[in-house]
Amino acid sequence: MSIEKVRAFFAGRGREKDILEFDVSSATVELAAQAVGCEAARIAKTLSFAVGEGCVLVVCAGDTKIDNTKFKAQFHTKAKMLPPDQVVAFTGHAVGGVCPFAIENPAVTTYLDVSLRRFATVYPAAGSSNSAIELTPEELEEYSNSAGWIDVCKERSPQ
Repeated sequence: MSIEKVRAFFAGRGREKDILEFDVSSATVELAAQAVGCEAARIAKTLSFAVGEGCVLVVCAGDTKIDNTKFKAQFHTKAKMLPPDQVVAFTGHAVGGVCPFAIENPAVTTYLDVSLRRFATVYPAAGSSNSAIELTPEELEEYSNSAGWIDVCKERSPQ
């Protein structure tokens, strides 16, 4: 089970008790925000894209969308999300619980979008469709083994 791998990953860092598990689904940004009790923007969604023969994970704020022009400039290919079966094959996590933790596949590279930096803490999934963990952007960078911060999301429109 994917959440068990993530729990073991965080146990090695003394953070396993920080994983939040809910009695309700947190498989979408909206559901996760309700379960956590925060604004949707603070949900750190992990999107999976095919790039070359591998997979790129982009972790971004819940209120953003991928900007295709920026994505192509960054990765030199069109943004093509992976189908659910390939997401599991690459990451070991099912859609709804995809996160950048406990991924052992060297064909997966994780990037963090700058849209997350506006928050003191964010909530990425923790390997299941009813879990999350609260992390600072710096902790997310460390624990995700990120290849770096990138800017591939559309500008948010003013509220």
